[in-house]
Amino acid sequence: MSAMYGKSITPGKTLLFIDEIQESHDAIMALRFFKEDIPSLHVIAAGSLLEFALDELPTFGVGRIHSLYMYPMTFDEFLLANGQKLLLDARNTSSTNTPLPAPLYDKIIEQFRTYMIVGGMPEAVATWVESHDFIRCQEIQDDILTSYMDDFPKYRKKVDPDLLRATLHSVANQISQKFVFAHIGKGYKAAEVKSALNLLYKAGLVIPTTYTRANGLPLGSEADESYRKLLILDSGIELRLLNMNMGNTTAITTQILTSSVADLVNKGSMAEMIAGLEILRNQTPNLKRELYYWTRQVRGAHAEIDYIIAKDANVIPIEVKAERQGGMKSLWNFMRDKNLSEAIRSSLENFGEFQYIDSEADNAVRHVTIFPLYALAQLFLEGGE
Repeated sequence: MSAMYGKSITPGKTLLFIDEIQESHDAIMALRFFKEDIPSLHVIAAGSLLEFALDELPTFGVGRIHSLYMYPMTFDEFLLANGQKLLLDARNTSSTNTPLPAPLYDKIIEQFRTYMIVGGMPEAVATWVESHDFIRCQEIQDDILTSYMDDFPKYRKKVDPDLLRATLHSVANQISQKFVFAHIGKGYKAAEVKSALNLLYKAGLVIPTTYTRANGLPLGSEADESYRKLLILDSGIELRLLNMNMGNTTAITTQILTSSVADLVNKGSMAEMIAGLEILRNQTPNLKRELYYWTRQVRGAHAEIDYIIAKDANVIPIEVKAERQGGMKSLWNFMRDKNLSEAIRSSLENFGEFQYIDSEADNAVRHVTIFPLYALAQLFLEGGE
């Protein structure tokens, strides 16, 4: 390679970056030998749909290769890409005691509205930074979706490509709801749909949020995979999938750009989906993280907590809501049932907090911190999981 490109390769100084490595099983297998034979050479390998390639390999450099799980850009990264570092710094120094001043609050809400439409796919973000043209961003998102779907026939031996497409579209229509297999239609069997979903999980196109009883840690020890809500990997991609399903997303886009802050959270499930993606993406990438939620498993009951996380060795419920008043009954009941004193409400309001004296539980104090949707990263900047 050095002779081919006329560049000296100096261990300790040179970075060898192997892109699209999933195209070559031999290249993947060779990674372990870089570690063994040239340990001082910096080597990074990247690729999409790597899970499928790794499934076909007998071994994969255990102990020699450090894996990082990559996602579309977070809201913080979107702000940085748009030259809004000072706005991000101001947000990071804000808290319940020192909320954002009104002009900065208005500005960050404007940026968040844009992020909901553009999403975090790097090429879409780069196009927005260059052009500030939603139509051009949508064209990039359409190209990305087309390339994903063009890959589906490669997995014909595992899952029918038509079923994969139908499943992906059904997930887009059912985001942040308990996923119902029957809504896919065409008489597919549950086992077939499950195989399609598992493949979409591996591809990273669909993110599962799994029910947990949430009685303690780890949350996964009480998880039940038969109860799942599903998210699309990116809000911009979600809107393009809805466009394919419904023919026009102009109304949705207009709603995002013009709705009141309360309506932006209350109407539709985009805000809840972005909250889950922000929780997932802002954790350390060395492990494949899981998302959890809770719902009361009683016929006719509607109590649900949008997300459950582990923070500072405690179970923390997160509700995605618009306002302080109303809609908090599920949260209070959950905190009482699990004997919890701390919870989080994520909304588009400013930073804040409030308390509830629970007269039904010996006047226990329930404390709720408002972490805005545009500041969920701070959950993990302050100590994380």
